Amino acid sequence: MVKHNNVIPNGHFKKHWQSYVKTWFNQPARKTRRRNARQKKAVKIFPRPTAGLLRPIVHGQTQKYNMKIRAGRGFSLEELKAAGIPKKLAPTIGISVDHRRRNRSLEGLQVNVQRLKAYKAKLVIFPRRTNKFKAGDSTPEELANATQVKGPIMPIVMDKPNVELVKVTEEMKSFRAYDKLRRERTNQRHFGARLKRAAEAEKEEKK
Repeated sequence: MVKHNNVIPNGHFKKHWQSYVKTWFNQPARKTRRRNARQKKAVKIFPRPTAGLLRPIVHGQTQKYNMKIRAGRGFSLEELKAAGIPKKLAPTIGISVDHRRRNRSLEGLQVNVQRLKAYKAKLVIFPRRTNKFKAGDSTPEELANATQVKGPIMPIVMDKPNVELVKVTEEMKSFRAYDKLRRERTNQRHFGARLKRAAEAEKEEKK
């Protein structure tokens, strides 16, 4: 029996569904087109890396993702200063800069400074004019051996934690973790009251 003043369901779900179907038969051709575009781009930007600019290592936002590391938008000005790279020079040598980013931890700062120094050590700088070398440009030998980096620059790899196996002893077996936790919680709960009682008892003794 229908209750209340409800409309009787009468859905029309077969309205020319075939005209709304999308097909993707052009994917193999698109794959070829993308591959050709990547190759053209690599030739065009040679000898620069194909992946673009170097990015910093940052932690993900929120409690769910903050244990994971990923590539950030750009290096902070503090990181560039610590690595000894001027902020205006950085974009010209393939380093991404984000002037809004702030360093909240010393560990994060140190990791990115080391990343910048390692990049700087491997960097090969071509002169603007082939016959005119400036200070900071690489030597002709280094230029001759230079190759274009394909794929991500200095890829970010998350370290897997090492699990250490320990033999279970009799002491471990006899330890009652739940009882210990309950006892510590009780001690924490009564800490203030016990402290107050001890202070009052001390005052009474002095009298």
